[in-house]
Amino acid sequence: MAIAEQGTISIHTENIFPIIKKWLYSDHEIFLRELISNGVDAIQKLRMVSFSGEYSGDLGEPQITLALDKDKKQLSITDNGIGMTADEVKKYINQVAFSSAEEFVQKYQSNNDQNIIGHFGLGFYSSFMVAKHVDIETLSYQEGAEAVHWSCDGSTAFSLESSDKAERGTTITLTFQDEELEYLEEERIKQLVKTYCDFLPVSIKLGDEQINKQKAPWKESPSNLTKEDYLEFYQYLYPFQEEPLLWVHVNTDYPFVVNGILYFPKIKPDIDVTKGQIKLFCNQVFVSDNCEEVIPQFLMPLRGVIDSSDIPLNVSRSFLQADRTVRQIANHIAKKVGDRLKELYRDSREEYIRCWQDLGTFVKFGSINDEKFKKQVEDILIFRSTADLNAAQPEAAEGDDAWSAEKSTVGSYTTIKDYLERNKARHENKIYYCTDEVNQATYVELHKKQGLEVLFMDAFIDTHFVPFLEREYSDVKFSRVDSDLDETLIDKDRAAEIVDPKTNQTRSEGIKQLFEKALNKPKITIRTEALKADNGQGAPPAMILLPESARRMQELMAMMQQQQMQFPEEHTLLVNTSHPLIQNLVNISQGSVISGSGTSPSAELANQICEYVYDLALMAQKGFDAEGMKSFTERSNQVLTRLTELAAR
Repeated sequence: MAIAEQGTISIHTENIFPIIKKWLYSDHEIFLRELISNGVDAIQKLRMVSFSGEYSGDLGEPQITLALDKDKKQLSITDNGIGMTADEVKKYINQVAFSSAEEFVQKYQSNNDQNIIGHFGLGFYSSFMVAKHVDIETLSYQEGAEAVHWSCDGSTAFSLESSDKAERGTTITLTFQDEELEYLEEERIKQLVKTYCDFLPVSIKLGDEQINKQKAPWKESPSNLTKEDYLEFYQYLYPFQEEPLLWVHVNTDYPFVVNGILYFPKIKPDIDVTKGQIKLFCNQVFVSDNCEEVIPQFLMPLRGVIDSSDIPLNVSRSFLQADRTVRQIANHIAKKVGDRLKELYRDSREEYIRCWQDLGTFVKFGSINDEKFKKQVEDILIFRSTADLNAAQPEAAEGDDAWSAEKSTVGSYTTIKDYLERNKARHENKIYYCTDEVNQATYVELHKKQGLEVLFMDAFIDTHFVPFLEREYSDVKFSRVDSDLDETLIDKDRAAEIVDPKTNQTRSEGIKQLFEKALNKPKITIRTEALKADNGQGAPPAMILLPESARRMQELMAMMQQQQMQFPEEHTLLVNTSHPLIQNLVNISQGSVISGSGTSPSAELANQICEYVYDLALMAQKGFDAEGMKSFTERSNQVLTRLTELAAR
C-alpha cells in the first residue's frame, strides 16, 4: 500500500525552527553527534528485540555509514538498526522528538548559552541548525514493513510517502544551508567524529574507512587492560605529554553508573588548579572538555575520562552542582582516588616516594579542601627528611618506621607522626622545617650537625599547607630553620664572658655594638651567640633570622595582594661569637693607630668586614638584585684590597 501524506507538526509554543537555525548559533557542530547517537540507539534497540526473540533475522555487522555529495551539498547518515514504520515516524519524529526539541529550546532560552551542559536534548531536530532540507528514508525490522520517506524543509510542514529503501535501518540526508558548507569536507567530518563519537561501540565509516576507535578502554574490566593499554590511551587523549605517574580505573554500577580512567600527570608549578582537564562522556558520547561540577575541585589537575549516564546533561551547570547524585558521584571518585593512593603506599612504597613530588600536590590540596579525603590520606602524607632513615635495623618489626624498613633509594621520607615520635626525647611537639633547600642550606646544615632532624616543606603548595598542619596539630610548634635557633645549637658554656675593664662591656656586648655602628640600620636587631660546631668554622660567622610570626604575616599580606613577598626590613642578624672570623674582627677593631680623619685604618677595615659578614648572611637567605650585587662587589673589592695591603707590609 502506497503512503502519501502531508501534514503540519503541532506547535505548542512559538515556532522553534527559526530559533534552532539562528539562535543556537555557537554549537552547530553537535548535529552530527546527535544524529550518530540516534543511529547507535537504533542499532542497540535491534539487538534488544533480537535477544527477546521478537526478531530472528540476521543482525549483520552493526555500522553507521556517512556519505558526502558535494554537488548536491548533502551529507547522509545511515544505520542498520531497528528502523521505523510510517506510524512510528509520525510518533517519534513528529511528536516525541519534536516535543523534546521544544522542551530543550525553552530551557535554552531561559539559560545562558554556555550554561547548558553539552547541549543534549535537541536530538534529531539539531539537523536544522545546518540543513535547509532534511530527508529520512527508513525501513522497520518488522516483517512485511513498508519503507517510508519523510521530508521537511525547516518549516512546520512535512511530507510522508512510500520509499524504495530495501535495507533495514534509517538514512538521514541533510541538504546544507549555504553558510554551513564546511560540513561537506571529509576532514571536518572526521574531526567531529573523533571529538564526539570516537568511542561509540559501533563502527562509523566514511566511505570504506572506519573513522572512530570504537573501543572505550574505560568500559573494559581493569584486569583486561595492560600498562601499555593505559599509557596508549593517555597519549591518544593528550598527545606529546609526558607519561602519567599512575592512574585510577573507576568502574561501578551501583548505586549509580560511573566509569572512567583518571591519570595523575606530572605537575608544573604554574598549573591552574581551577581548570579541569577531565573529559566528560555520557554512554561513550563526548559531552564536555571539563567536568568541574562532577569532579572535586582538588582533583581538577587530573586528566582522563569520566562516563556516566546518571549525570543530568540538559540542565544548567548550577543545577548540576546541586544535584544529589552528582555529589555522590564526586564523593565516590574522590574515595577511589584515595584508595588508589593508599594501595600504592602499601604495595609499592618506593614508587610512591618516587611520585611524591607530583602526587604530594594532589594529596595536600585535597587534604586542605576535603575533610573526607583528608581522613583517607592523613597517614600517607610524607615529607623528605634530613635524618638517615635508610639505615634500618634488621630486627625492625613490621609497623615500625616504614621509611627505615623500606631502604629507599630516592631519599629519606617520613610522616609527621613518625617524626614526632622519633624526636620526642630531644624536642617534644616541635618540628623544624625548611622551605628552600638552597637558600636555607646553611641553617639546615647547622641543625643536622647538632643532630636535629629537619623536614623539607618546599613544594609550591606548602606555603598554604604548613598553616593547615598547624591547625591539625594544634599542640605542635612548627619552626622554620631560619626563624630562631634551638638551645641545642647554642654553646651555653661560652655565654658567661669576662668583662673588659676598659669598656666595662662583655665581649658579646662589644661585638653587638661593633655591628650596630658599622651597619647603621636601626631596623636590624643584632644578636650575639656562640654556636656549637665540631671545629671553629663548622658554623657560619653570622646568620639572618626571620621570626616565624612576623614572616607569616608578611607572607599572608603578599598573598592577599597577589605579590611576591619582599625580604623584610626588620630581621635579626645573629653573630656567631665563637667563629674565628668574628674573633679576629674584634682584634682588628681594637687597632690603635689613628688617621687624620679621627678613625684608625683597622677600625675602618673592621666596619667593612662587618658589612661584608652581613652581606654573606643575606646571600644565604636571598639573592641580590642588580643594585645589591653591585654594592656587594664593591665592598668585596675594598675588603680584599685592605687585606692584601696588610699582608704585603
